[in-house]
Amino acid sequence: MLASVIIALSACDTSPSNNTPTHHPSADNAGFTAATEATRQHQQAVRAALDLQQQDDWQQARRGQLASADDFSAHLPSGERIWDRAAYQFISGEAPDSVNPSLWRQAGLNNLSGLFEVVPGIYQLRGMDLANMTLIEGKQGWIVVDPLTSAETAQAAFELAMQHLPQRPISAVLFTHSHIDHFGGINGLFPQFALSNDIPIVAPHGFMHEATIENIVAGSAMSRRASFMYGKQLPRTTRGHIGSGLGKSPAFGHFGIIEPSHSIDDSTEAMIIDGVTFEFQYTPDSEAPAEMTFYLPEYNAFCGAELVSRTQHNLYTLRGAKVRDALKWNGYIEQARQRFSQAHVYFGSHHWPIWGKDAIQQFLIGQRDTYKFIHDQSVRLMNNGATADEIAQQLQLPQSLAQQFSNRGYYGTVKHNAKAVYQFYMGWYNGNPAHLDPIPRVEAASRYVALAGGDEAVLQNAQQAFEQGDYRWAAELLNHLVFAQPGHQEAKQWLARSYDQLGYQAESGPWRDAYLTGAYELRHGASQKNLDLRQMKSVFLHTPVSHFFTSMATRLKAEEADDTNLAVAIHFSDLQQSYRLWIENSVLHHQPIDEANDVDARLTLSHALFIDLLIGNAGIKDVLLSDDIHSDGNHWDLIKFFSLFEKPNQHFAIVTPE
Repeated sequence: MLASVIIALSACDTSPSNNTPTHHPSADNAGFTAATEATRQHQQAVRAALDLQQQDDWQQARRGQLASADDFSAHLPSGERIWDRAAYQFISGEAPDSVNPSLWRQAGLNNLSGLFEVVPGIYQLRGMDLANMTLIEGKQGWIVVDPLTSAETAQAAFELAMQHLPQRPISAVLFTHSHIDHFGGINGLFPQFALSNDIPIVAPHGFMHEATIENIVAGSAMSRRASFMYGKQLPRTTRGHIGSGLGKSPAFGHFGIIEPSHSIDDSTEAMIIDGVTFEFQYTPDSEAPAEMTFYLPEYNAFCGAELVSRTQHNLYTLRGAKVRDALKWNGYIEQARQRFSQAHVYFGSHHWPIWGKDAIQQFLIGQRDTYKFIHDQSVRLMNNGATADEIAQQLQLPQSLAQQFSNRGYYGTVKHNAKAVYQFYMGWYNGNPAHLDPIPRVEAASRYVALAGGDEAVLQNAQQAFEQGDYRWAAELLNHLVFAQPGHQEAKQWLARSYDQLGYQAESGPWRDAYLTGAYELRHGASQKNLDLRQMKSVFLHTPVSHFFTSMATRLKAEEADDTNLAVAIHFSDLQQSYRLWIENSVLHHQPIDEANDVDARLTLSHALFIDLLIGNAGIKDVLLSDDIHSDGNHWDLIKFFSLFEKPNQHFAIVTPE
């Protein structure tokens, strides 16, 4: 999970429009239509192909439960509910026709929530956020691993644990990696247990940089895409969101971060934390740019963080991010398998543990070989001339891997991970000159529709494909028609119905959410609700100001900045840091400076005021009238300088052209 995910999902409105016509007799309140016969047959084929009655995972997911969290909830100070475990109570029994039975099984396992004993001295809080919080008993107190996404869920989860475990202080905190669902809840643990310099905060090398910069540059686009990947607009129903495959859903409360006091890298072999020995494995550029795992020799326990999970993970994530290195990932898993081969128990940042040396080894081998297989076979096909789309269409895991549920595509999939491997080596261009400079999508759609004989001909062909259960082709045709004729309501309704069926059939939680969110927006439009950035204030306060200037450069309106040469100095009075920002050749540059020379204007303000302005706690009038700000030089140049930057569009169209 990343900052951009929070920005996206917090901004979404989960309520369907009551006055939007459903246009179909089988539609529910949100407009989602019933599963078709073709979808029912698809789900039956899934049941026949997999041993969905296998009980090992269920036994392990229930093992050691000390307290249930079936009624767990968390709220903002305003009373707004940000987490509601009860919303998922409908996930029980046999899978309905509107959910892939394999994904339904995964969602049911992820529904098993509460406080669990992994082994005496190691406990997990699961199903109270997207990720797990782990508590390890130290000599003086509790060592907390990955304190969830938000302060509200972290505080409530820890309080639940203290109702059933000895009430001891927090003696250390570990962040296994730089995604926000593993550190964002830190403020929920303090000041309840006052954070002092005596409490070690341990994280992998590069954690603060990666945790604060991730998605700031492309945050607007990534956040909009994340709203599709995580399905925040969708109702929690059998025709809506049922979970992400990786867990249930992130909690969108107040997010924080604390700078680590101890950094783990390749030179770190072991560390004693509150009397417990930790043997660390540094795994950068795997699932996260900054990540680590660890082994606890006193417990014969291996924490795999998110290097391994009870699902195939993402080499490329649908919200958009840098492609991950499959070979490095594979290599780290093999390194962990050998280094920590004496482990009798595995536990991770998501899902439920595994007990027994042989079972852990089998799990690690399966995860290792899944990423290696996708890498090697994608490159093999690539080197034989196949494009990314062709590789994705051909590639399937061998049965020896596919029959292990932990390798299946509940989060990442073979199809989009194979494309990620192609992208990692070859980029966006597939070598065909026709695709080197294609016609823009709206113009191409109009031409395709005209070539096919017009709107009615395309619609009839799409309807025929739909009736035959060929929903991918129906969606392809209808997408052209919607982009050519965005006001064509019948085309939108048929495209939404096609997305319904594709979502119902998807084994991947993010694929399901993407299809169903597409259907939702075709019926109701995109949410126009903006994020309350005040919930990110604690994270922003720990973000280097240079990151914001990097992001600011991507918002320069180049067409208006042509022939503009302006330079301003910004001094942060409380940080004693100064920066020179200048525009040259329609490009914004920034650099730290000691003295504000060679500038057209100077601005002095506090870092706190800068953040308040950013998050909306202070308006421009407040800033101009504040005693905490001072400017000199040419004020008109200062005004002109800041007028050249635009506010990103958080609500840009995806399933329609506008």
